[in-house]
Formats: sequence, C-alpha cells, structure tokens
Amino acid sequence: MSRTATAAAGAPARLPYSGDDEADRLIAADPFAMLVGFVLDQQVTVQKAFAGPLEIRRRLGSVDARKLAAMDVQRMREAFATPPAVHRFPGAMAERVHTLAEVVAGEYGGDATRIWAGAESVDEVKKRLARLPGIGPMKSTVVSALLAKQFGVRPRGWEKAMPEFMTLADVTTPEQLAEYQAGKRAWKASLRAQGLDPAKHTPPARTSKR
Repeated sequence: MSRTATAAAGAPARLPYSGDDEADRLIAADPFAMLVGFVLDQQVTVQKAFAGPLEIRRRLGSVDARKLAAMDVQRMREAFATPPAVHRFPGAMAERVHTLAEVVAGEYGGDATRIWAGAESVDEVKKRLARLPGIGPMKSTVVSALLAKQFGVRPRGWEKAMPEFMTLADVTTPEQLAEYQAGKRAWKASLRAQGLDPAKHTPPARTSKR
C-alpha cells in the first residue's frame, strides 16, 4: 500500500480479525481481500467475515478483483453457498462481492490501492470507499482509519477524520478484538434495552484515544 512521509514504519504482517493466521495474513497483504472482508462484515461475526476472503480463494481459485469480475456470478453463488457457507446470506453476498470486483476492476484496473493512492485528502478517500458496493459511509470511515493507523496511508486531514470510538482500525491483537467485540455487544444491548435501534446510532467516544 502506498504511504506518506508520516507513515508508521512497516505495514502489519497480519490483521488479527479471523483467528486464522493464513486468513489474517491475506487480508493484510491483499487490499482487495481486505475490502472483501469488510463487505462480508454484516450480520456475521468479525471472525466469519474476515475468514471469507481466504475461503473464497480456496473455493474459486482466486480473490483477484479482475478474475472475480470476469467470473460467472452463478458459479460464485454456488461456491458461497457450499456448506459451510461463506456467509449467512451466501447468494446476496456473492453478488455483492462480484459487483465490488467489477467496480475495482473497471474503475481502478483491478488494483484496490488506487482507491486511496494519490488522494489529496482523507475526505476524498472516504468518498471513493463509500461508493463501493457493500462499504458505505460508516465502513468507509473505519477503512480509512485502518489505512491511516496501520498502513500509513495518511492524506491531508486524516487526524481529524479518525473515529472517536473504538473500531477495527484499533485492533492489532486478538485481545483487542475481544475487547472491541465485547464493547460493541454491550453498547448494542444497552440501546435495545431502551427500545433504540443500534443501526441508527454511533458508538460513544472513548475517554482517551489509543
């Protein structure tokens, strides 16, 4: 991934999201695989979502954007649905990943780093990410924070754009992932007890930033 003069030394060897070392190394090394993980991170556990890119590669032979974009979508649906399914909603997610691949292949030449490389500001990065199928505004904030904090992709304005609440961008160890998931569960339970929909609210700010 491209980095600026303010980048931290070295990109992570793994993103400890799936609990499987090979899957965690893949999403750290392959920007498109990382985006696929974020797309799958919906109504399943973080571990299930980010194990997905490696499972897709195993079942379809590739997690390359251009190859997936050229693939028959029915073949992808069948691969996603084969037990154990890649996702709780295998058909819908197969189509979403296929559409993501088409966008990255068509607009960025199959190179996901071009989404953020050369961007003049973090707002531009977030806008590009938010337009991707399955990403949207909230995930674009988290992905841009992950790029800044762990990969050194820090365009103008990045400091002020970082979320005040804990996200996957702050997770560098399995223990931090457990902390993140426990905090998110407690926050959602609290809102539901009040009759509120967590999807319509933003997590509270931390008392101190990491």
